[in-house]
Amino acid sequence: MVGTRERRVRIVELVAESEQVDVADLATQFGVSETSIRRDLTVLENQSRLRRVYGGAVATHVAGRDTIVSVKQREHQAEKRRIAELAATLISPGSVVLFDSGTTVAQVAARLPGPLRTAGAVTVVTSSLLVVEQLAVRETGDLICLGGLFLPDYQAFVGPQTVSSLRGLFADVALLGCDGLSLEAGITTPHVLIAEVGAAMADRAQRVVALADSSKLGRTGLTTIVPLSEVDVLVTDSAADPALVARIREAGVEVLLA
Repeated sequence: MVGTRERRVRIVELVAESEQVDVADLATQFGVSETSIRRDLTVLENQSRLRRVYGGAVATHVAGRDTIVSVKQREHQAEKRRIAELAATLISPGSVVLFDSGTTVAQVAARLPGPLRTAGAVTVVTSSLLVVEQLAVRETGDLICLGGLFLPDYQAFVGPQTVSSLRGLFADVALLGCDGLSLEAGITTPHVLIAEVGAAMADRAQRVVALADSSKLGRTGLTTIVPLSEVDVLVTDSAADPALVARIREAGVEVLLA
């Protein structure tokens, strides 16, 4: 059973995806009482993350509440910074790098070392507006933004146009964020369109690097981005469960601890 804080984050994600949630359905999904769910919805409504209606809740206007991205940006900030700094060292001059829409991935863009910020040093291809915002205001190499359907809650472009744009590209590295990573399900996310873009990036890269703070290890989201067998490197933080890290390494994944 997930904790209260994690449950509330997931409720926000479900509201963003489906625009409406039902108290009874949430109680069944999370294995808690309807009273607990109603309490969650009251707290989230007070935080302007949703609006309660009879029997459940609906999404509020995006400008009037936190997005999923803004919530995640506030979580595990120190760990994400360390992970991003370590992941940035995996990028070599002259490489083509695919940046997906994860908040930790955006941190990597913010921490590219000086030699990679000169013209022509590296080519960044991304579906993430957060990554574009990090790199557009600084001198950097080539920056390619993939178009498509824009998801405000994820600050990312998704859909057939995004995936089609990736099919003709060849990259050295794909940096993938996730909401969960497990031996059974691989790296996962709560949004199927986000997963589709991540899978397309992995398919076009010679090396797949997953970025996940330790709170995500052992968790499973709604849908798989790629199975663990397609991940070459996992960058996580030093609080990761040593036993789980050992099993991930046994599965053939290089694990780097920040």
